[in-house]
Order: sequence, then structure tokens, then C-alpha cells
Amino acid sequence: MSRPAFRLLALDIDGTLLRSDKTISPRTLAALDAARAGGAHLVLVTGRRYPAARRVAEMIGGRLDLVLHNGALIFENGEILRRRLLPRDVARKAVRLGRERKADPVIHCGAGGEGRLLVEGIEPSNTLLVYYLDKSHPDVVTVPDLETALEEDPLQVMFGGGIPDMTALWPHLAGGLGGAAKIERTLYPHVGVGILDVLEPSVGKGEAVRFLQDRWGVGAAETLAVGDNWNDHEMLAEAGLGLVMGNADPELCALGLPLLPSNDDDGVAIAIERHVLGRG
Repeated sequence: MSRPAFRLLALDIDGTLLRSDKTISPRTLAALDAARAGGAHLVLVTGRRYPAARRVAEMIGGRLDLVLHNGALIFENGEILRRRLLPRDVARKAVRLGRERKADPVIHCGAGGEGRLLVEGIEPSNTLLVYYLDKSHPDVVTVPDLETALEEDPLQVMFGGGIPDMTALWPHLAGGLGGAAKIERTLYPHVGVGILDVLEPSVGKGEAVRFLQDRWGVGAAETLAVGDNWNDHEMLAEAGLGLVMGNADPELCALGLPLLPSNDDDGVAIAIERHVLGRG
């Protein structure tokens, strides 16, 4: 068999691999199986924590390679390969800065992929985080004071809420933290919510994929990346072929990267069929 033109498939999960109902279509599963049978290497590149990403990987089956927390934690074949933790003093400062804007912080802990979430309590009106924490049990730990309870370097500090609030919080965090942290944003205009992730400064999906390219001997030109949000942008721009889902933020779609059909219209399957399997 000839070597595939794209030897590495770097796929985002939410809004990309998963449909709106959080399932993977049979067509997409078949395309993934065919691509891997032809020699392509699959890695899921996500902002999710390990327990949530693992469930998606198990839908696909086979080898388990995951870039988690936007690159702060990397699993290779089910084992931790690399971690880049946020210094706890920076995390505490992020918590304080968020409180100044009445934002609800969630601290992601567990350098071994435990997926533990520390919270003080979430305003009931913050329906995004209420939903997120509800589906994350039993990994949620409620504490009296986040700054006091934080006894380890976490993976990230997360804020979520309405897009106007997150858009206003972003420069406040960036100005207060400076170069001590990186802030990734994930926006969902169709439902009006957004997420900000405060990470160790070197963390990013693009950087993590470059790390794996070097480790696995795969060139950037041999990498196909697919995503739907701003935290995917660096990864998409640096891949040999970066493709944006049709359901992405319109401002991201307008940047000029090739567009696919939406996640509910088999966009990932079409990308693999066309560019990896050579089917029309």
C-alpha cells in the first residue's frame, strides 16, 4: 500500500467530530476506520478533560491518543505522555481577576487525568456552568474558598457564561495575568455562550500537534486538522490542510480557511473521504 498523503488526523471533538446530539455518525466512524486502516494516525485534540474525552475515544475504539485541556495534558496510547501545569499562584490570581468581574471560576485539577473540578459554588443564573458541572459529577468538589483549597498546580482555570460577559472578561484576564498565562476562548454564537481557559503560557493545540509531529516523525504537510472554534485556529493554520466546520463562529469562517459541511452534515467524514481516502 502507498503511504497516505495525510498521515496525521488532528480532530477537535465538540462541534467537529460530535454531532449536536453528542454522537458520532456511522459515516464518520466508517471514514475514521478506513483512514486508520490505510495508515493514518488519529489524535483527538480538545479542550475537554480526560474522563469526558475518553468517552468519545471509546466510541471510536482502537488506540487512545488525546490532546486535552487545549494541550496542557497529552495521552499517548492511553498513557500520560506530557503535562504542562499552570502555577498555582497564577491560578489563584486568575480566580481573583474573575471574581472582580463577578465570573464563576472552575479549577481543573489532576495531573494524572483524574478530571477533578474545584468550585466554590456557581450562580444558578449561569446555566452553562450549572449544566457543565451537573454532567461532570462525581468529579466536582465544592470547597469554601478556591484559593485556600488549591494545594497543587492545576491544569487550567475555566470561566464560562454569556458571550458578552466572556468577551468583557477576556481583556481583563489578559491584562492582569500578562505573560504568566495563555487564555484560550471557545465561543458558541448559536447558543450565545462562551468559555475562557487560563493555561500555562506555552499551551496550545497547535503547539501540542507540533510536539506529536516531531515525536511521530510526521511533517506539517502530512497533517490534516479539522476544528470549529477559536482554540483550534492555530492548529488549523499550521496544518498541511486545516479545515473549518460549517457550523463554526462566522468570524472564524471568514478568515479564509476551507470550509466543510457542518458537524450534523458529516463534515469530518467528507474531509476524510475526500482528502485521505481519495473518494471524489
